[in-house]
Amino acid sequence: MRIGVPKEIKPQENRIGLTPDSVKTLVSEGHQVLLENNGGFEAGFENDQYIKAGAKIAKSASDIFNDSDIIVKVKEPQKVEVDMIKENQIIYTYLHLAAAKELTEGLIKSKSINIAYETVTDDNGRLPLLAPMSAVAGRMSVQAGAHCLEKNQKGRGVLLGGAPGGEAANVLILGGGVVGENAAIIASGMRAKVHIVDKSEARLKQLVNMFGDKIVPEQSDKIDLNKLVAEADLLVGGVLVPGAEAPKLVTKDMLKLMKRGSVIVDVAIDQGGCVETSKPTTHEDPTYIVDDVVHYCVANMPGGVPRTSTLALNQATLPYLVKLANKGYQKALKEDKNFLAGLNVCKGQITYKAVADAFGHEYIEPSEFI
Repeated sequence: MRIGVPKEIKPQENRIGLTPDSVKTLVSEGHQVLLENNGGFEAGFENDQYIKAGAKIAKSASDIFNDSDIIVKVKEPQKVEVDMIKENQIIYTYLHLAAAKELTEGLIKSKSINIAYETVTDDNGRLPLLAPMSAVAGRMSVQAGAHCLEKNQKGRGVLLGGAPGGEAANVLILGGGVVGENAAIIASGMRAKVHIVDKSEARLKQLVNMFGDKIVPEQSDKIDLNKLVAEADLLVGGVLVPGAEAPKLVTKDMLKLMKRGSVIVDVAIDQGGCVETSKPTTHEDPTYIVDDVVHYCVANMPGGVPRTSTLALNQATLPYLVKLANKGYQKALKEDKNFLAGLNVCKGQITYKAVADAFGHEYIEPSEFI
């Protein structure tokens, strides 16, 4: 198959869909790879590396979309890219459609085949293609939050880990999944006081086994969330409902309980955010203030560390891409129900229920298309 990798054009997005090593693997399987000129440059990968791996370099994104059977990206197609997608073309990337009505409509209209990294599952119900970026975002969330707490960033002027004579900051993590776990790694490593809220007692026990007394587990149906929010210096929103819009756990009224200069980092912003006052921001202009609370809501956090993120992402996505290219989408998805869970929009129909429900569209079983 002909596999195309356009340069990412979302603001401050510097990742790239394939590394040179991934290209080498695909070429060894008999496929052609077309990469947009300098597409990997910001992630630290040069054109020469891709050429040595067997890729051809295209001058423009339009060349990529015109000449490829599969488009491999990192972020959701932007409007100019949606307009270039061809009927029956396979789009393999993060989509987050439940929070993106215009994009969803555009993909329906294109009659393309759209496989979303974030809804591919494994036998344990986990999300293996979302996990690496969730891990990066979780670790970055505390790093970013600690910076935002500095006074010159309009924060409280609190050092996350405290100092002799000064208490450590309170970090409240909503969600004990991959984001929450990785946020806790950094927050506990910086010696903050860490509370993790999750609805699953079993998951909280796993986290206690990992972190011991470095965290305080909080089961969501047994806590006073208002109290925890009021005590937080840094709140990390890491709640995820696969493929669906994130629930609004922190309301606008709850913000009034928070300390002046406290910080919210809403990692769930890709799915609409789990804080009512959250709205997407960029790396260039990452924060804004509501009720004296600093909000950091960058919608592509891992794009800030593109080399690390691209390498981590490819390790997860490449095996599925090889299957997709070798077998075609129908056979690859038919043989793997977990991969089939990634099919969100196919030939003009929504094939992921949470996305259909979000916009009141008809839902078609993905199995009908394979």
